Amino acid sequence: MDNWLLVFGMAVITFSIRYSLFALPNLSFPPLVRQGLHYVPTAVLTAIVVPGMLLPDGQNWQLALNNAYLVAGLVTIAIAAFTRHLLATIGGGLLVFFLLRWAMGQLPI
Repeated sequence: MDNWLLVFGMAVITFSIRYSLFALPNLSFPPLVRQGLHYVPTAVLTAIVVPGMLLPDGQNWQLALNNAYLVAGLVTIAIAAFTRHLLATIGGGLLVFFLLRWAMGQLPI
């Protein structure tokens, strides 16, 4: 019963926060808050991707060149910085990642 109460409470809080933006259409944020909100997607994506690159097994740091996740991630960052093209970044990153996994014998095929 406690688990359901917790889930219901989280749902109510989440709904309330999101609905408040629609219920109060004249609500506006100060310029400093609006400027800070531009960095939220980058921060969230970084928080999701970086642990996967540095801790591919979820337990041990792997800061070595035999870590395909780390090397492909760094190459993908370089592709993004030089091309500024989303499709080239995704395609290049995936190509490098799978080629590295194949070359290191880490593919489950």
